[in-house]
Amino acid sequence: MPPAHNPPSADVRAVLLPLRHPRVWLLIGWLLVVLAITASLLPGQRLPPTGVNDKLEHMAAYTVLALWFAGIYPRSRYVALAVALFLMGVVVEFAQGAMHLGRERDLRDVIANSAGISLGLSIAVLRLGGWAQRLEAWAARKP
Repeated sequence: MPPAHNPPSADVRAVLLPLRHPRVWLLIGWLLVVLAITASLLPGQRLPPTGVNDKLEHMAAYTVLALWFAGIYPRSRYVALAVALFLMGVVVEFAQGAMHLGRERDLRDVIANSAGISLGLSIAVLRLGGWAQRLEAWAARKP
């Protein structure tokens, strides 16, 4: 029997925009994801009061995540990015409901997350997509 063929795994950098420091940008992005998930799964009483509506916090967090990743991935990946962030938000909501830590699963949170994803990607399409390339080019200029 012939050995199983395992195709080489795709290098993540192959799908990123051409960047000088792709690992740094990805690391920061994944740290933002971990921060968002951690903040979402902490018991409600352990979160500091912000004075901001919870749904606006959700929208802002997912806007930042969408803009961050739109800065390092090409526009052709925006749909996949939107789906990934949406699924992350849904999984987090189910986890909140299952953990019984004073947090509840809430469809309105998923809607707020989706609004944030839509806003972030809309801003990216209109102006800020690929911001990491522009930032790197600006930083590389000699005075």
